[in-house]
Amino acid sequence: MNDPQTEIDNLKKQLSQQEKMASLGLLSAGIAHEIQNPLNFVINFSVSSARLLQDLQDILDECQATLQEEQRGEIAEILGDLKKNMEKIEANGNRASSIIKGILLYSRGKENEYIPTNLAQLTKEYVWLSFHAARANNKHFNVSIVENYEEGLPLVSVVPQDFSRIVLNLMNNACYAVYQKSLQTKDLEYKPTITVSLRRKGESVCLSVEDNGTGIPDDVKAKLYTPFFTTKPIGQGTGLGLSICKTIAERKHHGQLDVETAVGEFTRFTITIPINQTSI
Repeated sequence: MNDPQTEIDNLKKQLSQQEKMASLGLLSAGIAHEIQNPLNFVINFSVSSARLLQDLQDILDECQATLQEEQRGEIAEILGDLKKNMEKIEANGNRASSIIKGILLYSRGKENEYIPTNLAQLTKEYVWLSFHAARANNKHFNVSIVENYEEGLPLVSVVPQDFSRIVLNLMNNACYAVYQKSLQTKDLEYKPTITVSLRRKGESVCLSVEDNGTGIPDDVKAKLYTPFFTTKPIGQGTGLGLSICKTIAERKHHGQLDVETAVGEFTRFTITIPINQTSI
């Protein structure tokens, strides 16, 4: 049994970490709001530039006869590259804009407001947000992410900012598990992999996040949802992530959170929630 004073000190550190995270959340919302306007300009000008390139292409098509074959080839190649660049700028700008809108929704959404939501889109955004955050914090981290989203899923009534917290927490844990295994294993063939699946099951949807990381021992599994319980070093975990996930899934969305695991092999968390909360 740990010394009581040590437990208190650890709890204080975890609470301090939570306060910092809360402050960081407010700061992130402010930054996201400020970034949105210049980002909109980038997207709008990329669309406008693509139209201008098409106008230029039309003019050059009319002047083909006056150009040498070599010149026509060079111009066509340059215009093709410019069009591809504009398409990439627009696509990535829209993706960034979607992430920013998600951050603002996460920080400002009304508590307990259930909104019909495209869960595949929301899940995908926060899966990759978690991945890029892990990469930013550790340049040596890498993982293969396999995504399986069932096509034709209906809009699901959820509190979007709460559901995104589930995705972030489960992804963060999965990233940590595969990275720890990559440090510990002697298997040179080991490939860190996280599989994210979203599918319909009757009148519910199931989200599963599975990793091939360290797995969870039975003694840890018994305390998995205990607030402030964590096996991570101080500063890397608050011990609240899975407790929050369970509360969001089971109390706020009338669903269920399950875990399957094998030490040294895998861990799979599955969230099952009703499609329509108003029918509860």
